[in-house]
Amino acid sequence: MVLTRGDDYPIHQTADPIAYAGSDRNFYDRYFFNGYAPDGSGFFAVAFGVYPHLDVADAHFCAVRGQGDGGAVQHCLHASRRLGMERMELACGPIRIEVIAPLRRLRVIVDGEGIAADLTFTGRAFPIEEPRFTFRVGARTVMDYTRLTQNGHYEGWIAVDGARTVLAPGTMGTRDRSWGVRPVGAPDPQFAGRALPQFFWQWTPINLPQRSLFFHVNAHADGTAWNTRAVIAPDGAGPEGFVETHAARMETRLAPGTRWPAGGELVIGPERFVLAPLARFQMRGLGYTSPTWGHGLDHGPLAVEREDIDLAAIDPSRPDNLHVQMLCRVTGPGGEAGLGVFEQLAIGDYAPLGLAGLATPA
Repeated sequence: MVLTRGDDYPIHQTADPIAYAGSDRNFYDRYFFNGYAPDGSGFFAVAFGVYPHLDVADAHFCAVRGQGDGGAVQHCLHASRRLGMERMELACGPIRIEVIAPLRRLRVIVDGEGIAADLTFTGRAFPIEEPRFTFRVGARTVMDYTRLTQNGHYEGWIAVDGARTVLAPGTMGTRDRSWGVRPVGAPDPQFAGRALPQFFWQWTPINLPQRSLFFHVNAHADGTAWNTRAVIAPDGAGPEGFVETHAARMETRLAPGTRWPAGGELVIGPERFVLAPLARFQMRGLGYTSPTWGHGLDHGPLAVEREDIDLAAIDPSRPDNLHVQMLCRVTGPGGEAGLGVFEQLAIGDYAPLGLAGLATPA
């Protein structure tokens, strides 16, 4: 048995010390943040993951500079270290997180490889708890996790190669926390899954003037949803003030020659919201589907690396480029307008959008 700082808090879920997280080697615990200015510029994002049974913690920070795909560069900072079983140490090389007020206010500090930032997030309402994500392939549980999601505002600054930018008033975005089981670390060489992987995911956390809007869907190849819900959260509301439905739907358009969304219309009951993309963010910059910096991979005691992604030079058919967040202008009923992201990952067949093969573009 190993005692760590977490054992001095009343947060145990089993008879084991906090260092032990069940028996599945794919257990993880993750923080995610994104943000953008009120005019749709200056996108940034953060991910921080802990993998207790792989003895790894990793972190990523990205900031997009330049306008549009033609001149935009996504500057990424990656870090990985050995965990040492201490799950309460929220630092990985040059990136660290401080929980100032749980479920309300958090801080991200970055300083390494020419990239620095000091960002404080404050939630607009209580976080929503999404339906538990449980997905099996045959007898194997591939996913089993819970996620909380919260929109909010940021204050602070970001510097890239000495050029420091103070966040504009009203800078907004989303953060989430998820924990449970996902495929992480090195792939299982004996996994008896499908010959061709299939995964379809959409997520649209949206910041409107007086309320937050959340929609997500995981779907099978024929379009049948296996996990979906929409939530409207007025500013300052708790769970009792949320409006929820499992019957929302997204009408999606794809950019020609890609699997990236070119926009969509989200229908929630009598309300219809139009999403028009302004900019693209590649999720591999945060480790998602990255062949080098994938979540939970062992890079040794400590490894730090910078990566600069020319967004105009991306090959949209490469599997590690399929996962994107499109920053969107969102227009709702009565001229209500806001900003949000349209995240999509479409791997394998998906009949409603005419997708076939592993990564073949539309």
